[in-house]
Amino acid sequence: MKTITHKLQACAAGALLAAALLPLAAHADTPGHHPGYLHALTDLQDARWNLKHRPGDPAVGASENEAVIAIDATIDEVRKAAATDAKDLGMHPAEDAHLDRPGRLHQAEQLLQKAKQDLSEEEDNRNARGAQLRALRHLERALHATERAIREVESHR
Repeated sequence: MKTITHKLQACAAGALLAAALLPLAAHADTPGHHPGYLHALTDLQDARWNLKHRPGDPAVGASENEAVIAIDATIDEVRKAAATDAKDLGMHPAEDAHLDRPGRLHQAEQLLQKAKQDLSEEEDNRNARGAQLRALRHLERALHATERAIREVESHR
C-alpha cells in the first residue's frame, strides 16, 4: 500500500512539473522579449508585393522601385537580426496590420508603418542590435519613397 502511495505521489509531482514547464516549451522558439522580427518580415514582404504588383505610370515607377530596393535591404537586415536572435525564419505569422486605406500604395505604407512598429521594440540581445538599427534605417528610406510615390500619384489626378 505504501509503495502505491509513493508511486501516485511521484506521478502527481511529475504531472505538476510538466504542467509548470509547458508554457516554457511553447515559447522555446522565441527566447526573451525581442522585437517582432517575424511579423515585420511578413509585413515587409506584403508591402513589397503591393509595390511590385501595382499598375502605374513610369513617373511613379522610380519611387516604387526605390522603395522596393530599400525593403529588400530591410528584409536582409531583419533576417540577420532574427537569426542572431534565434528566431525560426521558417515561421510565417499572419499579417497583423489592419489595412483601412484603399489602393496598393496606401496599403504598402501601412504595412511599412506596422513593420517599423514591430522592429522598434527594445532589443535586449546586443548582438542583434546593429542589424535591427540598419533595418530601421532602410525601412525609413522605404517609407519616404512610398510616401513620395503616393504624392506623385495624387498630384497627377
